[in-house]
Amino acid sequence: MKKVAVIGTVGVPAKYGGFETLVENLIGECCSEDVDYTVFCSGKAYPTRLKTYKNARLEYVPLHANGMQSIPYDIWSLVRTVGRGYDVVLILGVSGSGKSFSAKKEMVSLALSTQDDIIVIDPESEYRPLIEGLGGQVINISATSPNHINAMDMEQGYGDGENPVVLKSEFLLSLCEQLIGAGKLSAKEKSVIDRCTAQVYRDYIRSGYHGAVPTLQDFHAELLRQPEKEAQDVALAIELFTDGSLNTFAKPTNVDTNARILCYDIRDLGKQLLPVGMLVVLDSIFNRIIRNRGLKRNTWIYIDEIYLLFQHEYSANFLFTLWKRMRKYQACGTGISQNIEDLLQSHTARTMLANSEFLIMLNQAATDREELARLLNISDNQLSYITNVDSGRGLIKCGSAIVPFVDSFPRHTRLYQMMTTRPSDLIS
Repeated sequence: MKKVAVIGTVGVPAKYGGFETLVENLIGECCSEDVDYTVFCSGKAYPTRLKTYKNARLEYVPLHANGMQSIPYDIWSLVRTVGRGYDVVLILGVSGSGKSFSAKKEMVSLALSTQDDIIVIDPESEYRPLIEGLGGQVINISATSPNHINAMDMEQGYGDGENPVVLKSEFLLSLCEQLIGAGKLSAKEKSVIDRCTAQVYRDYIRSGYHGAVPTLQDFHAELLRQPEKEAQDVALAIELFTDGSLNTFAKPTNVDTNARILCYDIRDLGKQLLPVGMLVVLDSIFNRIIRNRGLKRNTWIYIDEIYLLFQHEYSANFLFTLWKRMRKYQACGTGISQNIEDLLQSHTARTMLANSEFLIMLNQAATDREELARLLNISDNQLSYITNVDSGRGLIKCGSAIVPFVDSFPRHTRLYQMMTTRPSDLIS
């Protein structure tokens, strides 16, 4: 049974607007028997307080849902969801104007109502105003930056009780494929990479994960010590990224990655290093998730332009493996992309999309609409809600239910200015 909390609306029975009607549809006849809904309602709007309605339990907050009390109302509702085992918290009432705006809105709610960690991979350098506005830290990473993240970092527990070298070997295969090129690693080269991975980590693991962590430069040196020609070929192919001018991920980590709200700004990595940077940062985040699980702390991860990770087989497989592990590690991953056509060319990405419990779809191009309709069984009538529509309009898929939404966000606020990326808004 999946537990879903719905917050941010006036409540049900619906008598106020489109959002309440949306909730009516969610908890009505189309409601799955496998979903247990709780709807948070305004106690000011319902003198008679029902305990249940249709297929949902009702809880009441003693504030108005709109006007000056709207933000405290949402925060109060969110606080009451913490620690109650909800699998999904559906936040309605004030939505965004685009893919990243919707994600930013969710980040704000989490930052204000929980103590959970929030981590962002930002390939377009657009999250800094919001992250810093929330008191978080932005780490700039580029080929010329003094900031370094060690691609070989490994927390104790990395393998979840299994051999940690196996997962790290998959990561290094992904990394080498990104560096060398898709489909260019031979079976012999893969075997050499796997062997060298085990050898460079042997002393570090035997010491109980104490001392100096191996780096890509150590991995490169280990390749050069191997007798096979294939090892020399791999070493030469990755030399630019280990000992050359693009070696930013081949050195020990020298930045503090412990901030509660953390953003990795990787825009200046350039086209050649960007996919590699996303993969390395994702692995660094996985180490953070492992550490947080030991602290019993939730972690929320947002990956913008996620399609970049599906352009190579090993990168897609590594992400898919971590994606499946996240929930078990008290983490939740959100992928953001405007390149749906590119995304759906990957079988792994299609599988992840089809199995996702919660999706927000905004305005889509014609080819993307057709692909999404086939993948998610979207009707022609539903497709009209993501066809040539304004920002803040689209479809929400929650479980087996697909419902349209129309929303807006107050623009004359400081929060909107920190979240928007519209050129006209930024100029004004």
